[in-house]
Amino acid sequence: MALRETDPAEVGGYRIEDRLGSGGMGVVYLARSASGRRLALKVVHAQYADDDEFRIRFRREVAAARQVSGAFTAPVVDADADAPRPWMATLYIPGEDLGTHVRRHGPLPLPKLRELAAGLSEALRDIHRAGMVHRDLKPANVMLAEDGPRVIDFGISRAAEFAASDVLTQTGRVMGTPPFMSPEQFSSPQDVGPAADVFSLGSVLAYAATGHGPFDSPSPYETAVRVVDGDAELDGVPDELLPFIRLCLEKHPKSRPTTDELLTLLRDGHLPDPCPEPEGDSAADEPSAPRRRHRGRLLLASALGALLLAAATTLTLVAVNAEPTPVEHDLPTGWRAWQTKDRNKDGGDTGPFSSCAALDGGLICAGDSIKAVRFSLATGDIDWSHAVADRPDPDAGSDEGELLGAAEHRVFTFANRARNRETSEYAVQALDARTGALLWSRSLSGMPPSALSGSAQLIDEGLLVLFEGEDNTYVLLDPATGKPRWKRSAPARDTCTLRTAAGIGYLLCTDADGKRTDIARLDPATGKARWTAELPGALTLAGRSGGHLVLLAKSEYDETLPAQRRVTLLDADGTAHRQVSLALAVPTGSRAVLSHDTLYFTLNSGEVRAVAPATGRTLWSTPSSVERPGAPAISDSHVFLASPGGRLAALDRRTGKETHSVPGRDARVDPVFVYTGSTPVLHGDALYVPYGIRSVYSVDVRNL
Repeated sequence: MALRETDPAEVGGYRIEDRLGSGGMGVVYLARSASGRRLALKVVHAQYADDDEFRIRFRREVAAARQVSGAFTAPVVDADADAPRPWMATLYIPGEDLGTHVRRHGPLPLPKLRELAAGLSEALRDIHRAGMVHRDLKPANVMLAEDGPRVIDFGISRAAEFAASDVLTQTGRVMGTPPFMSPEQFSSPQDVGPAADVFSLGSVLAYAATGHGPFDSPSPYETAVRVVDGDAELDGVPDELLPFIRLCLEKHPKSRPTTDELLTLLRDGHLPDPCPEPEGDSAADEPSAPRRRHRGRLLLASALGALLLAAATTLTLVAVNAEPTPVEHDLPTGWRAWQTKDRNKDGGDTGPFSSCAALDGGLICAGDSIKAVRFSLATGDIDWSHAVADRPDPDAGSDEGELLGAAEHRVFTFANRARNRETSEYAVQALDARTGALLWSRSLSGMPPSALSGSAQLIDEGLLVLFEGEDNTYVLLDPATGKPRWKRSAPARDTCTLRTAAGIGYLLCTDADGKRTDIARLDPATGKARWTAELPGALTLAGRSGGHLVLLAKSEYDETLPAQRRVTLLDADGTAHRQVSLALAVPTGSRAVLSHDTLYFTLNSGEVRAVAPATGRTLWSTPSSVERPGAPAISDSHVFLASPGGRLAALDRRTGKETHSVPGRDARVDPVFVYTGSTPVLHGDALYVPYGIRSVYSVDVRNL
């Protein structure tokens, strides 16, 4: 495709050689680096450059693409989301995209189809393992390279771990390309997860096998109806691949296999037909797998057809219900709004739980004197409760319980295995989340839990624990047995903490003067530092945003330190860092949470600020109705925060506007002992709010 007079000669130092294509969001050029490497360089259209929402989406695309690096994806080489016209460069993959190839040469033969199925399944597996969902898998986004297919264009992907509706994909804004979208992308976009990519995979394979999509229709409206409620047209699909595609095209997300299961099916050749022919009276039986059928027809705006340009990479559809339909809620079976207090006779009586997590149908909480207590997610009934100390002393100060993490039916917490009331023996323990049974216990060398903030972190490979004292060592404990997999020494004279970001463990050590912090990425196999970076100041790790680790000054609850005025961005490989000044300084004592590439600060006054860490710009600032809120819970659509007495506020994540509030439940909480509220826990559509004295209540976030 020939260059035009208006096309740039270079972008970001890369020489432009040719046009590869143009879509709804930008132009893709063939570019060349100084070393001669060919790149596919995407430059967004000028009209989007001043659109803050678009820049958020583009930053997310870059962050998603950087996180995924597999044999069947195109790696990112460079990008600049803050340029006058944002751009991203990926490795150029010679070859045709799948759509062009099929139009020119017809459907693929069976051997090529099997190769395509395996390559795309592996690519999606890598994407999902990175915590992402592509959400726009289609023939135009599949490149047929000489050594196998490549998945490109992460333009509307999002992080998979956030379950509610996204600011860019909320109800009424459906993102994707209709013939290759999943049913939930039309009917319930807030529920879109990895299973949506599996459905799109089935549609892409059907297209590659037949030359047409399984839900093709003359209009976008009819296509949407067929995807949500119609049967797939699979005539012409080879019999050998038909069961595989049918499994992918199951209407309900939970009925579809994972990408690992798909690869197993391809490898072993066991491809059961998910829709066998009925025999006798069995045709009247209900299917065993859950299915969401007849959810109400979608009326799509008549102008939609004009938006369906073949070159468009992202499409916004306006969905309107033909008739009012019941709202489907993602709530535990038998759920009802409830309010419960833990009445463990051995527990203290001063304040709310410090931390909670949802696992195996229960809400597990820990706090003042309570090692862990389990509430039923559905009813609030208490299944079991354990005190921190084996032999609590009613005349002494209480021990603070804290959840360290939860995974695979286990919760990890602190305990005081006191043999009598005069001595203490602190330990980290694993409990069965379902029964509360002790699975294993590991001594912490006499350090009380209240002094161990940052001394234990759960990563993908196990539980990292820092043993302070004469040894000053850190270990990785096997999550199943509690036995150390390795043990390493930490700098003796520095103050060290453990932190995690994207499932990776880091050791941060600050010198006695607070002038330097060394951060090391830990190898989970050996505990050795894969790299170490020296940074100025006393810092703590907030998390990872795109290709950077985001670090903040250690100012929480320390009135002697200055306000937060900047953030430090460290390249994820530890090679370089830069400091970004905040447009508005954040007062000392604020809480910070990094989510959706945004820093959310909560202040004691109730003010909440959303800040872009890459630029320091304040996206919004809201004086909420909640005083002394704890760290917020962040969904794709809202920011939830609660006071010590249980007052709840829900803020629109895009604008910061407080959209809903719930009155407090306990005005008797003593502010001397309870400095801030606890963090609510969002599980599906149910929000669980710790408050008061070891109490919790639950609400349906769609019915606040």
